[in-house]
Amino acid sequence: MKNYDIVIIGGGPAGLAAAVSAYDNGVKSILILERDECLGGILNQCIHNGFGLTRFKESMTGPEYAYKFIEEVQKRGIEVSLNTTVLSLTKDKVVTAINSQEGVTLIKAKAVILAMGCRERSRGALNVAGARVAGIYSAGTAQKYVNVKGYLPGKDVVILGSGDIGLIMARRMTLEGAKVHAVCEIMPHSSGLKRNIVQCLNDFDIPLYLSHTITRIDGDKRVTGVEISAVDSDKKPIKGSEKYIKCDTVLFSVGLIPENELSKEAGIRLSPKTKGAEVYQNRETDVSGIFACGNVLQVHDLVDFVSEESELAGKSASEYVLNGEAEKNAINCIAGANLSYVLPQRIDKNAGGSVTLFFRTSGVFKNCKITVQDGQKTLLEIKKRVAVPGEMERVNLTEDKIKSIVGELTVGLEEGV
Repeated sequence: MKNYDIVIIGGGPAGLAAAVSAYDNGVKSILILERDECLGGILNQCIHNGFGLTRFKESMTGPEYAYKFIEEVQKRGIEVSLNTTVLSLTKDKVVTAINSQEGVTLIKAKAVILAMGCRERSRGALNVAGARVAGIYSAGTAQKYVNVKGYLPGKDVVILGSGDIGLIMARRMTLEGAKVHAVCEIMPHSSGLKRNIVQCLNDFDIPLYLSHTITRIDGDKRVTGVEISAVDSDKKPIKGSEKYIKCDTVLFSVGLIPENELSKEAGIRLSPKTKGAEVYQNRETDVSGIFACGNVLQVHDLVDFVSEESELAGKSASEYVLNGEAEKNAINCIAGANLSYVLPQRIDKNAGGSVTLFFRTSGVFKNCKITVQDGQKTLLEIKKRVAVPGEMERVNLTEDKIKSIVGELTVGLEEGV
């Protein structure tokens, strides 16, 4: 059995930032486990620009952003194991991994950081009628074909879902010569960033059909067309609203799910809302010494925020290794009216310092007020002109306010104030 102070599962943007932060905070015995043949994760296929605007104040591509952190990992001599798949993780922080060079390896860690990212929901999760014909892809798979392998998946495209990957692929397919006939979104609002709707759809005259979904996919050996329909408030297709679009390719961009099989195996409590681990403000899970960060914890809008969160997890893991487990005084943090979730789900009052709360709204709200309450006592009120699910919101609680909390913390939103 090998021994390390910190083992990081995942060598994407979250794992890289966590490793650099842990090293800089005093822990040198670190191992990054990455199942791909190179570091960088999903960023390697994101060749569009727009990364790093918040963190580095410049626009760069995904691979350029990743390389900034890969260089820092290499400068510090942090050990990396590529082409390595993690098979299991225990509560005792024993990792079982496998690769072609060493076979099956047991690794004992003092702390573990989960940074496995997320995966796309598939057509199977949607129960769309039609045959299993060629020409149906997740947006991320299509992105890899185009940007990494140099293949064009199709020439006449319909996209279901207005997540950021779907919006970006609408533009990418257009630039490669394909015709994107429509982007359909079952919700009455887009789940992508406003800037992506403008730059990827509006700038290319690609229609966005809100409150619409694909109700049938036609084709024998390959997709020949789709039927789309408007949906009512219960997301049920409205009879008589059908519209037929001839196409040879359908891309699904219908949400992301954190990769949490290892988290479940380790007995970590998962949030029914985010599908990721429930954590304290230092990103420690309810299993002592196991931390989570990045898209395995919550799906972020920007990779800049992934890096920020992962640096916090790396610092916290190093403090755990150097100082041991600290006694906690935990309070629950609950998503109130009009919010889909709030993170962290628990706050340790003994930790000290301020805490940033992250959350998403459950719909589009205008002229609204965000409130943070301790029972009936209001700790914080922030007015916003508009709040949408596609953009993560955050509020900061000072140390004094946290120390004053006596019950459960509830974050909510009121409209029309």
